[in-house]
Amino acid sequence: MPQDDAQAVKWYRLAADQGDASAQFNLGLMYRTGQGVPQDDAQAVKWYRLAADQGDASAQFNLGNTYDIGRGVPQDYVQAHKWFNLSASRALVTDEKDVRDSAVKNRDILAAKMTPAQIAEAQKLASAWKPK
Repeated sequence: MPQDDAQAVKWYRLAADQGDASAQFNLGLMYRTGQGVPQDDAQAVKWYRLAADQGDASAQFNLGNTYDIGRGVPQDYVQAHKWFNLSASRALVTDEKDVRDSAVKNRDILAAKMTPAQIAEAQKLASAWKPK
């Protein structure tokens, strides 16, 4: 329902602007799919990154996907690997097992396309990452 989607966007944006990672992630999803807003990959990435920077494992996973396929950002396997790695390590075992398993799977598939130097760089970036 378009009216409901527009209301959801309104409330998500209010919470997202206050720094709520879950709302930021959901706003990213809405921009990614064009639900309640015009579809906009760059906006989706913006909101995913804000949530990912706070440690939201699902946002980190989606950010990994955006870098893997180059949707809304230039394709970058090092960044994709970093975000998948962070998502896998931060997903809660009980609540986000599917996210963790998918992040591990995607990271490993991606690693097969990367050089050892690229993998080392991605691991270094993941190790140095700190939540904001």
